[in-house]
Amino acid sequence: MEKLDFKKLAEQYKTELFENVVPFWLNNSQDNDFGGYFTCLDREGKVFDTDKFIWLQGREVWLFSMLYNQVEKKQEWLDAAVQGAEFLKKYGHDGTLNWYFSLSREGKPLIEPYNIFSYTFATMAFGQLSKATGNQEYAEIAKKTFDIILSKTDNPKGHWNKAFPGTRNLKNFALPMILCNLALEIEHLLDEDFLKQTIETCIHEVMDVFYRPELGLVVENLNTDGTLSDTFDGRLLNPGHAIEAMWFIMDLGVRLNRPELITKANEIAIQMIEYGWDEQYGGIFYFLDRLGHPTQQLEWDQKLWWVHIETLITMLKGYQLTGSEKSLEWFKKVHEYTWAHFKDAEHPEWFGYLNRRGEVLLPLKGGKWKGCFHVPRGLYQCWQTLEKIDKSEK
Repeated sequence: MEKLDFKKLAEQYKTELFENVVPFWLNNSQDNDFGGYFTCLDREGKVFDTDKFIWLQGREVWLFSMLYNQVEKKQEWLDAAVQGAEFLKKYGHDGTLNWYFSLSREGKPLIEPYNIFSYTFATMAFGQLSKATGNQEYAEIAKKTFDIILSKTDNPKGHWNKAFPGTRNLKNFALPMILCNLALEIEHLLDEDFLKQTIETCIHEVMDVFYRPELGLVVENLNTDGTLSDTFDGRLLNPGHAIEAMWFIMDLGVRLNRPELITKANEIAIQMIEYGWDEQYGGIFYFLDRLGHPTQQLEWDQKLWWVHIETLITMLKGYQLTGSEKSLEWFKKVHEYTWAHFKDAEHPEWFGYLNRRGEVLLPLKGGKWKGCFHVPRGLYQCWQTLEKIDKSEK
């Protein structure tokens, strides 16, 4: 494999982040009349729907707070984060920090608090912003919301759960996965013993429960006793989800000084991408069935922005932390696919949804599910990791 120019690659990711993606959201998504952010933005950045989705509002608060904390103390970034947080604080929950799924433009609730990700991203948002501002109220919102999340781990949807109780009780990978990341995000707000205990539980769930060595795969759903379920949900694989979780685990491995955990996470990530890669058209499938049956998700063969961006982060971290040449080869392959297909050559920000052949399905830059998060976070993470690799190889 030809040698990569890590310095040049680092510059590519950094330039894209600060000259293209961040200005797109800063200039187009802020609602200067009602507060919060528009996320439904067309190819050119024009608003096509004004509903506000709580988890995407939280992600954008987090992103601008993180850039302020990690990159540069830019007032416009802090202002963007604070105005979004104030809108969330005022309208995003029912008064007792049960976070709605979506609001009207003015802040009236549209959909009840059924979705645990409204809670996780509110926690991330207020945790990161409390670091930036020193505001105690923000810290309290993050801590209290985190406690609510932990109390919901057995039934995240609460009484909005459509499943009939007792017949097919499945547990889902998404929550332990997100908690791996969330625990480090709000580390500064948690008691050390409690933090350690939460982290160990998450690592165990991800690496010993949802990762199945007999399959060499991470599954999305399991019976509550930890056994496999031969059902639509039980056979479901989401390669991007599993690969993203592995960079969270690698970060925990670094934090806990556990190289064996990093190595295992890297191996699992490679198994998942080898399984999830579309040999015919390139790119990573969205959903697969572990027994090769048709999935119930009709969008199973689409190529999604976040899946590829999270994979870039994971493969780079895998190479940086373990020296795995396989990780580097996969980074190169995914990098080439991602920049050729998701980056819009004519307008800022990236496309989100491609068909199996890699053609743009929806020209939107933001919607109900895509906001100011995976592209900028991914560019930031790749830029930082590439700089570390460049320094270490000199």
